Amino acid sequence: MSESQTSLEKEKRILAVLRKTLAQVVKDVTPSDAALRTPLQPSTIEDVRMCFGLIAAREREIMDELKLTAKERPQFIDEPTKSNVVNFIPTTTKKDSGDQS
Repeated sequence: MSESQTSLEKEKRILAVLRKTLAQVVKDVTPSDAALRTPLQPSTIEDVRMCFGLIAAREREIMDELKLTAKERPQFIDEPTKSNVVNFIPTTTKKDSGDQS
């Protein structure tokens, strides 16, 4: 793996941790009761949304640079498969060898 790929992989991991941490902070400050107001100001909420957008945009750029697709994600054992490969072997028929009545 080249040095640029290594640095991109490191940046990708950093962005993933930032995204997860930011999501956890949002989850922690969100009131459990819908009747309660959020302690965050509307401008702070908009800034958090912009942070998520910037993180997602940079993650897409890194995926493009590393030539990865967004579909490359872990698949769990109990997750249904999206495709079912069927092996198809055509049957061959033998033609009569010269017996024509």
